[in-house]
Amino acid sequence: MVLRNLMKPKTGGAEPLSDDAALTQSGLLPGLEALPTVTLVLEKRTLRVAFANPSAESMLDLSRRQLMQMSWPELFANGDELVATIGAIAEHRFHATHLDAVLERPGREPLHVHVVVGFLESAPDYVLLELFENERHLRTDREERIHDLSIANKQLIRNLAHEIKNPLGGIRGAAQLLEFELGVRERQELREYTQVIVKESDRLQTLVDRLLEPHRHPHVVGDVNIHEVCERVRAVILAEFPRGLTIERDYDVSVPDLRGDKEQLIQALLNIVRNAAQALRERIGQGDARIALRTRVARKVTISKRLFKLALDLRVIDNGPGIPEDIRDRIFYPLVSGREDGSGLGLTLAQTFVQQHDGLIEVESRPGHTEFQILLPLVN
Repeated sequence: MVLRNLMKPKTGGAEPLSDDAALTQSGLLPGLEALPTVTLVLEKRTLRVAFANPSAESMLDLSRRQLMQMSWPELFANGDELVATIGAIAEHRFHATHLDAVLERPGREPLHVHVVVGFLESAPDYVLLELFENERHLRTDREERIHDLSIANKQLIRNLAHEIKNPLGGIRGAAQLLEFELGVRERQELREYTQVIVKESDRLQTLVDRLLEPHRHPHVVGDVNIHEVCERVRAVILAEFPRGLTIERDYDVSVPDLRGDKEQLIQALLNIVRNAAQALRERIGQGDARIALRTRVARKVTISKRLFKLALDLRVIDNGPGIPEDIRDRIFYPLVSGREDGSGLGLTLAQTFVQQHDGLIEVESRPGHTEFQILLPLVN
């Protein structure tokens, strides 16, 4: 992409678009100003923002004057990911390129964008960046993966029930008979071995029962106040972690009741919040652990390729260490856990319960900030 001449609309006595004389003299800025895409022009040596159009102001939630006092690395915590690409453009190794990136903003949600980086022939001391939000495409991909994962989970659960549960009952029964025989023959010192078999069989039985739980109980539907669900979960977690943990409320009281199974929704949210609290153990010891429960109404939401007029947007946000990168894409798989003592079932069950309500759970995580988003339809 080489930009030469863009038509210059009338600007009247408006404030200059940039303080950079060379960039202004190029005649490019009025045309860039009118572009609907997010457009930034950077000074190629310092990576300072020399121009930002209204679309950039809107996406980044910063005024042009604020943006023009910042450099690219100051805008994004991981801004150096694009520095090499910008440098290559500035050195004329090629005129334009494009790539997908996740740009992290301090204290704000990361931006999933497709970035086009181009050389400005009329202003050779600058480079042009155009940003296109990738969220819709990425969201569709994530939903499809989660849907496929749900189908795989159901198949796995059926296999577990068949391959583990029945043989396990036989093992336990045989161990009990052996224990009885040892007791009759006064070989009490060997009974501890049979007791280990019985206890471990019971533990595995409990594991299988937990996997099968969402498919055993009937779906009891009624009107559910999501804030009652949040308060119930908050009370349980604060009872388990009475010191060092703060659970903040950020509720939108205009959220209407939804139709669903209250006990399943309580269990789903409890699993997520408990998972967050357990990940915060180190910060709980330091006394600065925080979890936030935030509710909002989302409009025109697409979940699993279905459009809903209104949906509940429930967020669980914590300031913990984040989900380990090696399991981040598998966090909803059964038996996958980031803790040595974790069963790897809590998030799997939560996702299953939410999907039974035509909803979805997604997660964004980085060190110091993990955010689970639960979307549940309110109006079909």
